Amino acid sequence: MYIPAAFRESDQAKLFDTIERHSFGLLVSQLEGELFATHLPLLVDRQAGASGRLLGHMARANPQWTELNGQTVLSVFSGPHAYITPSWYEADNVVPTWNYVAVHVYGKCEVIEDEQATAKIVEDYVATYERHRPTPWTIDASQAFFEKLVKMVVGFQIEITRIEGKWKLSQNHPLERREKVARRLGEENHLDANEIGRLMAATLAGKTE
Repeated sequence: MYIPAAFRESDQAKLFDTIERHSFGLLVSQLEGELFATHLPLLVDRQAGASGRLLGHMARANPQWTELNGQTVLSVFSGPHAYITPSWYEADNVVPTWNYVAVHVYGKCEVIEDEQATAKIVEDYVATYERHRPTPWTIDASQAFFEKLVKMVVGFQIEITRIEGKWKLSQNHPLERREKVARRLGEENHLDANEIGRLMAATLAGKTE
């Protein structure tokens, strides 16, 4: 990913936090000599290996898994993003742009054929995405339906070898202009725009979030 120095984010804990907050990613690999991508949620195991690990599963009917084992793959996670109109700058010789947060993860993929290990990944998915609900739904692992479901998916893990973060938040503009943009984003009727405005304000205030 092209990352100018002003936009680079290298704090691994912050990058993992962002992946967990925006975990619906894009898994890109090679299939029959061409690029192939699947949109799917991925879980982070921060303590695994030297640099952490991503865990996931996909439908067995998806051909991508058939060539995943041993491949170096790319997982893309898109955070909040927002259009920036030049009118907010109140300045001459400016152009429109887009501010955004993105994390790219590279790593070696291992396909998991063991049904118990795959079932654990599925259970971890459910626990992760249900935990904030008032009455979390749970899996009954003894049910025949769940056993059948596990046979229809393929688990995988990605040992992270490189992780990159890009926080494009107008850091290349003067302070006064950045303050104007952050304020105007906060006034927009759009959650992503509001979040980008909050991140810009936090950066201006010297915070690390």
